[in-house]
Amino acid sequence: MAGKLLAPERVLPTLNADGTRRLIRPKLYKGKKYRARLITAWALIALFVAIPFIRMNGKPLILLDVPRRQFHLFGHTFLPTDGVLLMFLLLSIFVAIFWVTALVGRVWCGWGCPQTVYMEYVFRPIERLFEGGRAAQLRLDRKGPGLRRTAKYAVFAVVSVLLGNLFLSYFVGVDTLWIWIRRSPVDHPASFLVMAVTAGLVFFDFAYFREQMCTVICPYARFQSVLLDKKSLIIGYDERRGEPRGKGKPRPGEGDCIDCNACFVACPTGIDIREGLQLECIACAQCVDACNSIMDAIHKPRGLIRYTSQESLETGKKTRLVRPRVLIYPALFAVFFGALLLMGSREGSADVTVLRGLTAPYVIDPTGIQNQIRVKIENHSGSAQAYQIRLDGADGARFIAP
Repeated sequence: MAGKLLAPERVLPTLNADGTRRLIRPKLYKGKKYRARLITAWALIALFVAIPFIRMNGKPLILLDVPRRQFHLFGHTFLPTDGVLLMFLLLSIFVAIFWVTALVGRVWCGWGCPQTVYMEYVFRPIERLFEGGRAAQLRLDRKGPGLRRTAKYAVFAVVSVLLGNLFLSYFVGVDTLWIWIRRSPVDHPASFLVMAVTAGLVFFDFAYFREQMCTVICPYARFQSVLLDKKSLIIGYDERRGEPRGKGKPRPGEGDCIDCNACFVACPTGIDIREGLQLECIACAQCVDACNSIMDAIHKPRGLIRYTSQESLETGKKTRLVRPRVLIYPALFAVFFGALLLMGSREGSADVTVLRGLTAPYVIDPTGIQNQIRVKIENHSGSAQAYQIRLDGADGARFIAP
C-alpha cells in the first residue's frame, strides 16, 4: 500500500499489518464450558450487585469511603492508622493470585474478571440481539453503522449508566446514592460528575476498546511468564495429535485438525491457539467448545484443544499438580493472613495517642509545675462513644482540660 510501511506479520491480534484496528467479532459456540461460564458469570454479577446492600457487624460488607478515609471490608473498618493491616491484606491477596495462577493459570481472566464477565455475558449478548451473529456484524462493519447499531449503542449507554451508579455505591453507600438519584444533579455536582465519567469509561471500554483492555492494558498477562510453569493449567492445542493438518475429514497420515479455523473465529482476543501459549489468551475455553463441536461433527475424540499443561502437551503424560511453588504460596498466604487476623483481633475500639506539648515540655509557675500533653482518640467502634480521661497514680496532681 503506497505511503504506508507494512509490518512483515501481525504485531498484535487487534491490529492489521498496516497498523489499523482489527475488530474482533467472535463466533459463539455454546458448549459445556460456555454454559459453565454462563452460570459463573451471572452468579458473579448477582454478587457484585448485592454486595453494597449486604451488611456485616452493622457495617457495609465493602465500602471504600475515601472522603472520610475509612475502608469497610467484611465487618472491619480500616483507618489511615491501619496501614499495617492493609499491607497484610494486600499481601494476602497478591499471594493468593500467585497461588491460583500457578495451579490453574489464567482461569480468573476467562471466568471471573469483570472485563470478561460483562463483555461476554452482558454486552455481547445485547450486540447479538441487535446485530445478529458474526457474519451480520462483519457486514455492518463494511457497510457502516445503521439503525440497529445505533440502537445497540443506546442500550449500551443505559447499561453503562447503571453500572456507573452501581460502581459509585461502593464508595458512597447505597443509602447516600439513593438520595442522590432522587435529587437534581445540581445538588451534588461532584458525585454526579464521578458517576458520569465512570459511565463514560464503561461505555468506551465495552463499546470500543473491548479486548484491548486484556491484550494491551492489563498487566496480568505480562506477569504470567513468571507466574506460570510447564505444569500450570493452560488452554493448549495438542500438536502431536492434530498435525499435520488436512482439509475436510482426516485422511490416513493426517492429524485430527482439519484447519477449519473454528478455534480462531471463536477467540474473543483474536489469537490462534494452535500457535502455542500466548499472552493474549485469557483461558476462556471458547476455542475448546468450538473445536469439540468440530470433532463431534467429524466423529473424532474431543480434547484436541483442552485445559492441560505444557508438560502434558510435550510428553503426553499426566501432570502432577503438587510441586514446590504450590506449597510455598499457601504457606506464605497462611503467614500473611494469619498476621492480619492476629493484629486485627488485637485492635481495640479506639486508638489513643498521647504526645507532649508543642512548646516547652513543662512550665514552672507559682502554682507548681505544669506538663502540657496532647491526647488524640480515634474511634474504631463505628458508633458514637464517650471517653473519660483521668490521672492514676499521681498523688497531688490534677488534670486540667481546656
